[in-house]
Amino acid sequence: MNPSVRVDPRPEAMGDVPGVCELPLTRAVVQYRDVHEMDGPGGRIEDIGLAVVVEGRYASSSESVDLGSGRMKVLDLSTELVVLDWIYEPTLEHVGELVRAAATSGEPNELERYCRSLGLRILERVGFGPLSRPTFLRIGFRDLCRDLDLHDGTSIRIVLGKGRLVRAHLDYDACALLFRTALHSPDAGLERSLAQAFPDAELRRVVPVVRTQPLAYQVRFALPETLDEAREALAQARRGLLYLVERYEPRRWASLQPVLETFGMRGTLSRLSPREPRVRAVRIAPAFTTSSAVH
Repeated sequence: MNPSVRVDPRPEAMGDVPGVCELPLTRAVVQYRDVHEMDGPGGRIEDIGLAVVVEGRYASSSESVDLGSGRMKVLDLSTELVVLDWIYEPTLEHVGELVRAAATSGEPNELERYCRSLGLRILERVGFGPLSRPTFLRIGFRDLCRDLDLHDGTSIRIVLGKGRLVRAHLDYDACALLFRTALHSPDAGLERSLAQAFPDAELRRVVPVVRTQPLAYQVRFALPETLDEAREALAQARRGLLYLVERYEPRRWASLQPVLETFGMRGTLSRLSPREPRVRAVRIAPAFTTSSAVH
């Protein structure tokens, strides 16, 4: 090697993560998942899975602020990561000031309001696409959880009968509802109800490799390519979940129905006007089958 050629050492910011890019993550707007969280699996219902990295010296322990709840999180961003956008230095400084003020006063309301507004502005700027789709779906499903089963987690619980409870989660990447059960054998009644509740979706039985683990059911919707399609998929999920609540928990439905009729369903996504693609594919004929192919 030529001794006159100077080789700069790896920067300290990413020195603990060998083999990855050397770009500091501070100011990055990242889409995080369960695998990134270091303070417990899953997020609270206030979280939207989109965060601003306020201290990214080390990717394996980056301090971030969720743009839904305004909650500080320590994320492990050394695994597969989606960076949707970057914020400017003045914005980062303002977020830092709000974080310090919230820690001093114990009143995070201003931080939460600013983060929610910032998150929606970023999503509008980024637009709906394959990378941002999970965040849009998570925000929409969070509204469903608040309307039908408000608690700390992001699931909707339905009691099928005595000792029979299912929890419905949304797989944001696959745009599919996952119904977790405590059963180890197929439930014909539940399968019929799911088929009736979601007639336009694909119903799958998820059989675990380890037989001691319970079964689950997956209801797959068409993967949305636009925000309108995402809203329609969430509307299908809403109709089906309401059908199941009415079918299995009529007393709960009787208490929910007047509230929903009076105040309506939450619709955070309806307030967004993201950048739309310049062209759109419109279906003009059904998909070809093998029998219709020309030989």
